[in-house]
Formats: sequence, structure tokens, C-alpha cells
Amino acid sequence: MDPTCSSESIYNLIPSGAKEPLQPPRYTSIFKTTVREDIEKTKTAMKTMGPAKVEVPSPKDFLKKHSKEKTLPPKKKFEWNEPRKPPVPLRTEHPVMGIQSGKNFINTNAADVIMGVAKKPKPIYVDKRTGDKHDLESSGLVPKFINKKDYGVTPEYICKRNEEIKKAQEEYDNYVQENLRKASMKKLSDEEREAVLQGLKKNWEEVHKEFQSLSVFIDSIPKKIRKQKLEEEMKQLEHDIGVIEKHKIIYIANK
Repeated sequence: MDPTCSSESIYNLIPSGAKEPLQPPRYTSIFKTTVREDIEKTKTAMKTMGPAKVEVPSPKDFLKKHSKEKTLPPKKKFEWNEPRKPPVPLRTEHPVMGIQSGKNFINTNAADVIMGVAKKPKPIYVDKRTGDKHDLESSGLVPKFINKKDYGVTPEYICKRNEEIKKAQEEYDNYVQENLRKASMKKLSDEEREAVLQGLKKNWEEVHKEFQSLSVFIDSIPKKIRKQKLEEEMKQLEHDIGVIEKHKIIYIANK
């Protein structure tokens, strides 16, 4: 009989309950207390989930009637420090009578009117047929600005700005000239430019004449290559001629 096989028994036919494996003890960090204390130190109100822990009001401290009304400051005695007006005369007091003036007010008023300067009427203008009147001075219809002494004179700030622009342009021109001198660039004269232009045109005529002398049928690779070469030379010469004719001033850099 094989020793590895268990012996047959009737008890083996009875189903046995499964044994649950023992679970290891739950892991607890040794820094749990330290972390909890640090969190409680740095925690502030309403920064975590839920409201802050506040003290609940006592039922005895309920809202009472007139408890939120504003109280007036205590009453103070009014004191008047300014001088008072003279009192009203009594009924028994009578004014001084019999004082008369010898001034003739009628003649005085007439003389003032005759000798006085007549009042100038206020300038107005009417813009409707119904007679609507408006002030003429503030309407803009009176030529005030053309009568000023500085009318038509260039302001000082514009003159100053023009001088600054002129000075900046002179500095830029000097800077360009200095760079051209440092780079040893040579300006092509009109005679040299005309000579170069005529030489390019002469070369273009020679290449064009050679291009015209090609055979009508281009049936070989060397002929195609020669035709392409002549076309490229003519195209380059036409480009150079156009550049020289377009620009009147040409600089040549010495390399």
C-alpha cells in the first residue's frame, strides 16, 4: 500500500468545516501620535471638512427683547459760548426823534445815472425763429484763439521733439557710416556701375546667341544638360542686371 495515500475510512466521507486562516495583527505606525499632534497644532478653523468646534450657546443666554437696540449716550447740559444778540427794546423805550438829513436823494440819484457808464448788454445769439437766446461767449462762435499772440506759432515741445528726432537721425547716420568704414565697404561709382551693367548685358547677349544656336531637337542627354546650363546662366544674368538697375547706390564688401 502506498504510504502517501491516506487510509480509507468512513469518517473521510463526512464533510468537515473549512478552517479560517488566522489573520496577522493589524499594523499600527509608531509615528501615529506624533502626526496627530502636528496636525492639531497646524489646524485652523474651517480648513478641514466641517465647521470648527465652537462652544454651543447656553439655553439661558437667549435673545431678549430690546437687547440689540442702541443705547444713547448720557445727556449733557447744553452750554452756549457764542455772544448773544442785543435784546429787543422794551415798550417803554422810544427812539430818538427829530433827526433829519439835508441830502437830496432825487438829485443825487439822477446825477449818478447821468454821470455813470452805461452797462453793456450781454452778447447773445438766437438759433431758432422762436427767439431762443444763448450766451455768445461760450458758444464758440467768437474768434478768440486767432487773436492770441502765440496763434500759429509752433509749440516749444514740438520744436524740442523735432530737434531730438534730427539729432537721433544724425547719430544713426554717423553710426552707419562708422560701420561701413569698419567693414571696409566700398561704394561703387556711377562709371563702375555702368561698366558692370554693360558687361552683364554683353554676357547675356553672348549666352543668348549661344542658346539660339542650339539644335531644334534635343534628343540626347548632353544637349539637355547644355540647354539647362545656358538657361540658368541667362536667368542669373537677368537677375543681376535687374538688381543693378533697381539700386542706384551699391556697396562692395572686401572679403
